Amino acid sequence: MKQKIYEAYTKTILEEEKVPTSVYRFCKNIGIEESEFYKHFASLEHLKGQIFCQFFDNALSLIQKEKGYVSKAPQEKLLSFYFTFFEVLLMNRSYVLFALNGEKNPMEKMSTLKPLRTVFKQFVTVLIQDGNALKQSKLTKHPEAIFSEGAWIQLAFLLKFWMEDTSEHFEKTDMAIEKSVRTVFDLFDSTPLESVLDLGKFLWKEKFNMA
Repeated sequence: MKQKIYEAYTKTILEEEKVPTSVYRFCKNIGIEESEFYKHFASLEHLKGQIFCQFFDNALSLIQKEKGYVSKAPQEKLLSFYFTFFEVLLMNRSYVLFALNGEKNPMEKMSTLKPLRTVFKQFVTVLIQDGNALKQSKLTKHPEAIFSEGAWIQLAFLLKFWMEDTSEHFEKTDMAIEKSVRTVFDLFDSTPLESVLDLGKFLWKEKFNMA
């Protein structure tokens, strides 16, 4: 039933190009009882946020099924997640663009993405813990809270970049993913200068090309 509600909500958005006005009307239109809806979601706003968590769950499930995933380094795991996550988003691009571009108030957009932020930071925290476990000195280990928040800022940037990307097959987004992930992990290893400059040059160029 939860999956049915997800699909019905996104279909309603795309076909009617507007958000349902109430849980009652939404449930009536898709032929379910309100009580069934409330078994899974507290409100339409809650549902909207959980759809992005579903995109996350789908991507994570796919990469965890990849051969050799468990033995991959944290950097490779994050790269795999990003590429797969944006493939999932691509299959739902029209909905993503409507859901996020339709939020004129930045606070409302942040509210929609807040559940995604929570699950993504949990995922990244595990990667940071794995990376720290490989470091012999406590001085070289990285604070999980700081670096997981940094990774979230990175994902938010990549999401905005992807939404504005007009390159063929979203090749520029792929480039941004590779460069930004390399930069983050170079920062982990305290050798960031070359990667930071490389990322900076790329973003400077794209800022004017996509303006």
